[in-house]
Amino acid sequence: MALRQIFGASALALGLSAAPVSATPGLTERVVSDPSSGIALYGFDPVAYFTEGRPVPGRRDIEAEWNGAAWRFASEANRAAFLSAPEAYAPRFGGYDPAGVSAGVAVAGHPLLFAIREDRLYLFRTGADRDAFRDARAAAAVWPKVEATLTD
Repeated sequence: MALRQIFGASALALGLSAAPVSATPGLTERVVSDPSSGIALYGFDPVAYFTEGRPVPGRRDIEAEWNGAAWRFASEANRAAFLSAPEAYAPRFGGYDPAGVSAGVAVAGHPLLFAIREDRLYLFRTGADRDAFRDARAAAAVWPKVEATLTD
């Protein structure tokens, strides 16, 4: 599948910093989440990345808990799709940047800096990391060690 990227959304317009770093855990550090609320993907709907090709804010009244984090969705249909196959929609490496994972560290990705490749969602800390991304094999090899350093 071709690398799809988003350039049009403005992090500032959505009240997000250019590259969030999770300094404190939300509900879990195994999934990148807003440190103040514990909401995964900073409230963006994980299914919409695939159906809309862009990040779409989820609604407060349509949530589900999975893998220790709260997830928000733009519609009931998206929540149902996610709950039927969460691993298919959740960001790979828990939303940590594959470049950081490849280097052996957990660096939180940003929900507006994403790519979908081989039917998986990846989040990146910087646009340069996203632009340099070619495949996830190096990160996948290191991920178990990085994941073991994260808290439950």
